[in-house]
Amino acid sequence: MNLKPPDGSNIAVVAEGADQTIIIPHQSGGAMRYFAGLFILFWLGGWFVAFSTTAPQVFSGNPPLFLIFWLGGWTVAGVFAMYYLYRIFRPSIPESLRLTRNGVIYDSGVPSFQMVPRYANAKDAWQSFLPKRTRIELDRRQLQSLRLRDTDTGNRLTVDAGALRLDVAKSASEVEREWLYQVLARHYSLPSVPAPGA
Repeated sequence: MNLKPPDGSNIAVVAEGADQTIIIPHQSGGAMRYFAGLFILFWLGGWFVAFSTTAPQVFSGNPPLFLIFWLGGWTVAGVFAMYYLYRIFRPSIPESLRLTRNGVIYDSGVPSFQMVPRYANAKDAWQSFLPKRTRIELDRRQLQSLRLRDTDTGNRLTVDAGALRLDVAKSASEVEREWLYQVLARHYSLPSVPAPGA
């Protein structure tokens, strides 16, 4: 079977023994995120100075109530900033699909941090800030639910694993998702294969 990705694609196909693994890189977070990371790094320097001068006053004895609340809020802000810094500088982990004899071993990977998010709602924005890596083995029965869905913003490639609907190849282009759908449909003899561009 021809597993050659479309021309100009960043998708890679790697042989692992008898299996093939399709690796789909996530979109780059852009260089602007590193400037934001440097700003947060400098801000954390100031945070540390303020924390180290205030904490001894709070723990030394009878501090003003305001100082206790301020230190609590300052601590939460510092933890939030440290996590934000971690997300900004953490490299992305590509999405992968390992095609085995009996199914697909799917790994959603972890996308890089996006400075200018494009999310339809607050839930999507929150999930992008706290990304959850999904690793699951999809058997042939579950692969029967593989669908290439047309939406207002382009196509989506989905597969159902119990109550979970996975969006596969979210960082890929529409043409790449169509190619991936055809590859999986042929490899696992799924009922329908769309015509290219359909």
